Parts: sequence; C-alpha cells; structure tokens
Amino acid sequence: MLDSNPSPARLCLYIVPRLPVQEESKNGIQVIERMMRLLEILSHHNDPVSLKQLALESALHPSTTHRILAAMASAGFAERTDPGTYRLGIRLLELGNVVKSRISIRDSAMPLMQALHRELGESVNLGMRQGDEIVYVERTSSGRSSVRVVHLVGARAPLHVTAVGKLYLAEEDAQSIQDYVRRTGLPGFTPTSITGLPALERELDKVRRHGIAHDNEEIEQGLRCVAAPIRDDRNEMVAGISVSAPADRYDPGWIPKIRAAADAISATLGHSPKPTA
Repeated sequence: MLDSNPSPARLCLYIVPRLPVQEESKNGIQVIERMMRLLEILSHHNDPVSLKQLALESALHPSTTHRILAAMASAGFAERTDPGTYRLGIRLLELGNVVKSRISIRDSAMPLMQALHRELGESVNLGMRQGDEIVYVERTSSGRSSVRVVHLVGARAPLHVTAVGKLYLAEEDAQSIQDYVRRTGLPGFTPTSITGLPALERELDKVRRHGIAHDNEEIEQGLRCVAAPIRDDRNEMVAGISVSAPADRYDPGWIPKIRAAADAISATLGHSPKPTA
C-alpha cells in the first residue's frame, strides 16, 4: 500500500523519468560516432590541436567536445598536451601493433593475386627478400606455360636477375649496391643477365623512375617477368608481386593492372600513398 503522505525523497523516486532502452542506445551510438569523428580529425594533424579547433572541425559544441576528449584521454585514445590541446594517444599505437601482428602478407595478397591471375591468365608470384636472394612464397599457376617456370613456391633466385629482386635493390643506396655486387659477383644465367655494376646501376635507375621492374629473360631464356612493390604502413617494401610468362606472350598492358594489385595489397597492410605534388 502506498504511503498517502510520501516524503520529498520518496516522491522523487515516483516522478523521475527513465529513458527508454532504445533512446539510451541511440545516445550511446551518437557518442561513439562523435568520438570516431574526433579521432579522424586528430589523425589529420601532425601537431597537437586546440579544443577550439577540434570543436570547429567536428561541428560539436565545445563543452561536448571537451567531455568526449576527456573520456578518450582517460582511455588512452587521446593525449592532452598543453592546456586545451590534444593529440592521438599511445593506446592507438598499441592496438595498431596488435592488428599489424595478425596481418599475414600472404593472406592479404592471395585473393588479389587470384583476381589478377583470372584477368591476365598468367602466373602471378609473391616474392620476399631473404639476404641476397628472392624467395617465392606464393604463386598462382597459369597451366599454360610452354617453358619451365622457375618461380615455384619456395624457389630462390639472386636479386639482380629477378624483377622483384631489382625492386628491393632499387631501395638501396649506392654503397649497399656495391656491397651486394662484391658479395655475389653478379652471376649470369642467360645471355641477357646483368653481370656488371654499371649495367645494374642503369637498370636500377629505370626501376626507381618507373616504380616497376622487369626480368627480360635474365634467369631463364624465353621467360619474362614484370613486378611492382608491396609496401607496409611505414612505406617499407615488404614483398613484391610479379607476373611471369613466356616472352612471346608478354604484354606491356599488364603493367597498370600489376601496379593496381600491388597497391591494393599494400592498402590492406596500412600503406597510404604519398600525395603527389
């Protein structure tokens, strides 16, 4: 039985409204959306950003911006530097490293390699550097080759006679290239193999200018290959994707498609192309 004379305290219990569950959920989603908006804005600034600027760019009221940033800072997603200025927090780096450790280049590359294989009908290879050699870690076979293709999974080849290997060498400075020549002696495998430092330097200069490398029957006569680099979130080359085919089937029109596939794989690894001037 209800008290006919409830105290003020008890009266409050009777009249305080409670938000419907649906409205509470909607408000929670709105806060998350605003937090994501602020994270995105902070990611576009190299230097700490003022509260006023963040409110302006996010179209949020300064008090709302401050409240959300305080919660983000408490969780480590944002960091307060000077009074009233913020930047991304270290917790994002920790989480990013966890995600990065779970990404397999092979797993990321294979669907795009298979798509490229279906489009071109030729063998698509994934190569990674190990010392002075390229190791082919994945391959889609065309089943059409009339020559013996050496790019088998687990196969190795010197850097200077492979398209992917040249991409890696093009990343090196002059001294490192000279050291490679001294260590390996630039062994030749066919009449078109590069066996001298001046010729290798000219070839690598072309690779740097075009961002694409070729193997012009340098490891096996009758076989040509073209490759593009795969880069990670630090812009470091971590692998290369190449298409190999008999020389009489080689088509320069493949190059944009190979480059696009390499860029797409790079994007799955967190790489963002540098804006062109």
